[in-house]
Amino acid sequence: MSQGPRSGLYAVSTALLAMSRHLEVRDVLKTIVASARELLDAQYAALGVPDDHGGFAQFVVDGVSDAQWKAIGPLPRQHGILAAMLHEARPERLADVRADPRFEGWPAAHPDMSDFLGLPIRDGDEVIGALFLANKNKKDCSSPAGGCGFTGDDQELLTILAQHAAIALTNARLYERSRELTIAEERSRLAHELHDAVSQKLFSLRLTAQAAAALVDRDPARAKGELHQVAMLAAEATEELRAAVIELRPAALDEDGLVATLRTQIQVLDRAHSARVTFAGHGVRALPAAQEEAVLRVAQEALHNALRHSGAGRVDVTLEKRGPSTVLRVSDDGSGFEPTATRTAGRHLGLVSMRDRSSGVGGTLSVESAPGKGTTIEMEVPGG
Repeated sequence: MSQGPRSGLYAVSTALLAMSRHLEVRDVLKTIVASARELLDAQYAALGVPDDHGGFAQFVVDGVSDAQWKAIGPLPRQHGILAAMLHEARPERLADVRADPRFEGWPAAHPDMSDFLGLPIRDGDEVIGALFLANKNKKDCSSPAGGCGFTGDDQELLTILAQHAAIALTNARLYERSRELTIAEERSRLAHELHDAVSQKLFSLRLTAQAAAALVDRDPARAKGELHQVAMLAAEATEELRAAVIELRPAALDEDGLVATLRTQIQVLDRAHSARVTFAGHGVRALPAAQEEAVLRVAQEALHNALRHSGAGRVDVTLEKRGPSTVLRVSDDGSGFEPTATRTAGRHLGLVSMRDRSSGVGGTLSVESAPGKGTTIEMEVPGG
């Protein structure tokens, strides 16, 4: 590397901090690959996480365009030099990968590669990935013919990076498993709430309908009142069912992104409720997956409170960039409440969950409300 000790140390520190900043496995893999390519001044970098069937469960590249990657075709198999790194758990540093007897070629659209440096990523005795680089930048070479590929110093630096990559990847996996358990518990809780709430409504609905049927001949006026009650109970049951289904349904964050997902859900709520529900998004780019899910869940909880409890005629939701942060704001013109009394006000206990979700992704949550003055909930997370 053509950089002094101080700048080199700073580059390594920056790379390690970047790896530790993410919680999702896919984000960690992308950061590792990008950091390795930049740190060692390579044209290409890739990281493969093996599966149990001779292929790769995940494979992330850097330095290859989306069009190139699509043209290359299916993910590689565990063969040749990749297999040696995974199965023999040893580094590979080659002046020309094409000249190695284990080289088995690559697809027609694959970029041409020569010098090669690869390392297994290990968690104890287990190999959990293979990290490799190709085509060292030769701008500092004295010979235009090359001959100055990856060095022993490069290999030592990549070894340090791979060790920290193993820690970051293991932590990300643990986080995802923990979140899966949390989601399973939350779904179970919602299923119980759905069963209890809707079952009670349907039971009341059946009794009221029976009363209306008994009264229809001898007291039509009372029967009409009972039928109005039937309509009201049916509407309440439908509303509770819709709210539970929206919360249970997996958000299409991966496909549509946070802004589009919020906009779609708010359009549904605007049609389903008498209150006017609006959404505006301003300049927000993609956030890490954990943050997007947290923002979506806080928005859902705040909307639920506003539409079910506040008697609001209007609820406005905005998502915007504010300095280095992204801010979600949910405001309503409803009855409001005294924030200091939320510990005893059962209908506002969702604020605890919202604060937990915010702090869990490095964000903050603020609540502004007063009796008769409406409520504004604001969540701020870094990035975007």
